[in-house]
Amino acid sequence: MIRQNKAPDIPVTEQLQKLDSCLSELKLYKIRELLAEELDRLGKGKSSASQMLLRLFQAQAQLQLERRIERRTRESKLEERKTFSDFDFDFQPDLDRSLIMELATMGFVSRHQGVILAGKSGTGKSHIAKALALQGCREDYRVRYTTAADMLGVLYASLADDSLDQKLKRYLSPDLLVIDELGFDRLEQEDARNASLFFKVVDGRYNKKSIVLTTNIDFEQLGHYLGDPVVTTAIVDRLVHHSTVITINGPSWRLNESEKLNKRSCQKKKQAKQARKSASKKRSSPRK
Repeated sequence: MIRQNKAPDIPVTEQLQKLDSCLSELKLYKIRELLAEELDRLGKGKSSASQMLLRLFQAQAQLQLERRIERRTRESKLEERKTFSDFDFDFQPDLDRSLIMELATMGFVSRHQGVILAGKSGTGKSHIAKALALQGCREDYRVRYTTAADMLGVLYASLADDSLDQKLKRYLSPDLLVIDELGFDRLEQEDARNASLFFKVVDGRYNKKSIVLTTNIDFEQLGHYLGDPVVTTAIVDRLVHHSTVITINGPSWRLNESEKLNKRSCQKKKQAKQARKSASKKRSSPRK
């Protein structure tokens, strides 16, 4: 009978050093950070091996998800990170809060549906749109935020260097495209090509990817804004189909905040004036 030589035992410290090296090579930094603490809990009988492994891999998965969400948010070009918790629903009592919160589940994105937010300036349309964009990033969707004027400016400029197909991919590939402020800025080039370019985006995403759109003008006025009423009709037809249309007719939040600021300023001026009068009376009163 041939005896097999038993492999020499590797010291625990050396094993841990090799494990640490492997975790670093695999970029499992969270597991590497928590490993010593979890091994200590295991050694003291406060945890089983399976529980330890579950906690380690859950922590690593959560870290990678957070990093992916942050990357999604940066790539979305979303400059302001608005949330629904920051939105003052009491200021817009006619707005259906339950409908907005249902949209916040992002189910409409998986169904390739759209959202249109219409109404006067300052009523919260952009806040809701940006909150949907941020929530989309948190749900691990690819999101792109743009204003209508910026998007049309990029596409219009691409006609000069024949890069339209390349630039269109910016707006066709994301799972969710948020087009803010349609009708807000006067377009630099008001001609039929704006309508044609806008149509390429809307038609390219129609029934395939979701669009969130905000506008402060009626659909009837879009034809003049985009330069071609006929093409605009086709755009509106595709936008409205399979979309939730929300019109906010409430007061302007920005105007309300401005009025509050002016009121506080007037009160401070009044108080300062009264203080000066009191000080003047004290100086002018005869001393006993």
